[in-house]
Amino acid sequence: MRPSTLPLFGVKVVDFGQYIAGPAVAMILADLGATVVHIDPPSGPLWDSPANATLNRNKLIVSIDLKTEEGLSRAHTLIADADIVIENFRPGVLSRLGVDFSSLRKTRPALTTVSIPGFASNDQLRREWRAFEAVIGASSGLFTDMGLNRVLRGIDPSFSPLPLASAYGTMLAVSAALLALQARERSGVGDQIEVPLACAVMEGLAYNSISIDQLPLRYKSPREREIARRRESGLPMNLSYQETQELLDPFARNYKCKDGRMFFVLCSAHKHHTRRCLQVLGLYDELLAEGLVEEMNTYLSMRDWRSDISLSSSPLPKSWADKIAGRMKTVFLTRTAAEWEDIFGERRIPAAPQRWLQEWIRDDHAERAGLMIKVDDPVYGRMTQPGPVAWLEESGEVMLNPAPRRWVAFDQAVAAFSSLPVRQLSARKADRSAGWLDGVRVLDLSNVIAGPHSGCYLARFGAEVIKLDPASPLFDSSITVIYGMTHMRGKRSVLLDIESSPGRKVFERLVKSVDVVIWNATDRQVERVGLDPQSLKSLNPDAIFCQLDCFGGIRRGPRSDYLGYENHVQATTGIMLRSGGSDETPEEYAHVGTIDVMGGFSAALGVAAALYQKARTGRAGRARTSLSALAGLLQIPFCYDYAGRGPFDEPAGINSKGYDALNRFYTASDRSLLLSASERDLPRLEGVARLQGVADVPKEELTAFLAHAIAKDSAENWISAFNTAGVGAAICESIAAIRSGHSRLADGAPGTEQGSYAFSIFRDHPSGHVLTQVDHYAVRSTVGKVYALPPAEQYGASTRQVLQKLQYRDSEIDALSGAKVVSEGWSTEYLPT
Repeated sequence: MRPSTLPLFGVKVVDFGQYIAGPAVAMILADLGATVVHIDPPSGPLWDSPANATLNRNKLIVSIDLKTEEGLSRAHTLIADADIVIENFRPGVLSRLGVDFSSLRKTRPALTTVSIPGFASNDQLRREWRAFEAVIGASSGLFTDMGLNRVLRGIDPSFSPLPLASAYGTMLAVSAALLALQARERSGVGDQIEVPLACAVMEGLAYNSISIDQLPLRYKSPREREIARRRESGLPMNLSYQETQELLDPFARNYKCKDGRMFFVLCSAHKHHTRRCLQVLGLYDELLAEGLVEEMNTYLSMRDWRSDISLSSSPLPKSWADKIAGRMKTVFLTRTAAEWEDIFGERRIPAAPQRWLQEWIRDDHAERAGLMIKVDDPVYGRMTQPGPVAWLEESGEVMLNPAPRRWVAFDQAVAAFSSLPVRQLSARKADRSAGWLDGVRVLDLSNVIAGPHSGCYLARFGAEVIKLDPASPLFDSSITVIYGMTHMRGKRSVLLDIESSPGRKVFERLVKSVDVVIWNATDRQVERVGLDPQSLKSLNPDAIFCQLDCFGGIRRGPRSDYLGYENHVQATTGIMLRSGGSDETPEEYAHVGTIDVMGGFSAALGVAAALYQKARTGRAGRARTSLSALAGLLQIPFCYDYAGRGPFDEPAGINSKGYDALNRFYTASDRSLLLSASERDLPRLEGVARLQGVADVPKEELTAFLAHAIAKDSAENWISAFNTAGVGAAICESIAAIRSGHSRLADGAPGTEQGSYAFSIFRDHPSGHVLTQVDHYAVRSTVGKVYALPPAEQYGASTRQVLQKLQYRDSEIDALSGAKVVSEGWSTEYLPT
């Protein structure tokens, strides 16, 4: 039985999931204390992988044949006692087998069902496609828009084995399931939820797919400017790896160290980090002596700057960027990467050495912090697996010792459910105009992407979110305003100096007025600001506190207080080396916010778990997650180790085309496409025109055979033929093309009726620019309302209004403003030009 101290103790889950997303949702619920029965067909799981040992830990596994009357009856017996049922097949598949979620919920309104199809059930074009992970990635622009370096090098498309769609879908679906569960505590009514993976990955790429018309040049990086120059001049994209590196900001790139290891520094666009970096390298005073004069207020229009350089703003003028990078290269060669990691970590400068995944799995910090854990699997023996992705501080310790997966008889599974306490829920008529979080007040103290994205995500379900930022900004507007156009939607912005005595009093009033506080900060920062357990309890004993950080785990490790961003997690956990393909050529994986956005969803999961626990027990818990914890989910197909494990040889590097001849990119007569098949599909391929005889082609000649055939027709015709034959395939689309083909004028709807892809055009955006943004549409619920959030207001726009609600008079607010304790704006312009 699962420990009763965990927040989901007593929750019963039936998991029909196969592959990654469905089982991963159930795994996370089981990690948090739910009792989960996983159902496999008699032939075993559809995906035969050691990763199943991770995905099915803490679960009881039952073999049931849904195609038989007895099997269907057994499935319904389990469902009759469940709180949550999960599946991730194509729309309608489970229903045709006799498990229809709509019918089940008519009989049991308290039941919550979660469906995670590849494409949306209201996508008439794609809903029946064989939507394997790579098919979704190709259809959603994931392989075509793999980052600016790849564009400059002419690499298009480029394959990655990271299951990004499944990872995003997992975090959206599990957080939605728990938000619905906590709402059920008030209404007695469950929900029917769908989270299509294509929608999930598009939401995950929100910071990459946004289009800002007439974006000022100051917000375009040297790489973006070089791409535009080459396109306008008709020049080829043929830069070398080293040439792309020289276009990077000196404070956002890799440096080689004394031991030959690469060390990734990302401390740009911050008021203090860049200066600390130069100081610790012994270069700051030297550069001042050579004429470095900084503009300190980067929120002015650039025509009003006193200098053409600011270390806290990017990009730097090329002459200074080259000079600073050159000096930094020389200094980094004087110490090893491990030495620099300790120096930068202790001085609170975000940076990290490059490691391979197999190094991370065995890393001292990963083990001591609980980011990698040991499980005695019945098949593979002692395994190293990724630790929990989210937890509550008061019960996290017991999550570090999960039970291995266990195959049981049907009667044993029934008995496991029956042994749990019976809960009576008084159901009333569901209010379809209400969101899961209506009436919940959230104070969001976080910055950059992960933390703020969690607040925005909670807002779509009805939470009232107040975003609190310093009266004087710490980050450049390229971070706050540009990223904020995505994650500030639906929030009210307050600017306050909480370090001052009067500001502290305002801050304490705010904390006392909310139900949830979210902050991406280390333990050291949390204690300094007075949000540690005892201090928060004295301010607001009923408040839930949710903490995100970079390297944190359930236990403390050597690097728990080190600062970092997503890129540092990519470097630390092997993602950058996989992306680049070698020790010498690490590259960030693809996109802005790849793990950050998952971090936002994971924080929401933690908040949901804490809200559910509070509704059940009255205890206000402290939710935690970290970007490092989520790196395990993103690499779950190969993030494990055990005696006798095969080599870590999954596809890596810029020239990767796929796994093998049946799972790779091919070039049709007009564009690239992805084939996603297996040897079992060879009879189906035999029925496709131009591919007769394919089943008899020797394996070593199969790639050449398919390449020759596919080159003779258009990608559109091949996709039609493959889908007709029931073979997985997709055209490698670009994000720009998807956005162009699926945008509509903002209409006050969340986009859930638009199929697998949906964008809104805001012609009257408060920034003065025309914005096109992906909708908040991945979570589709039958009962709970999903709100279409308004555009992000200018920072500080709600300062006065929020303080008035805290009973401050206008004269008091004016006095606070005059003392620079509060501010109603960082700049006269929404987006400084």
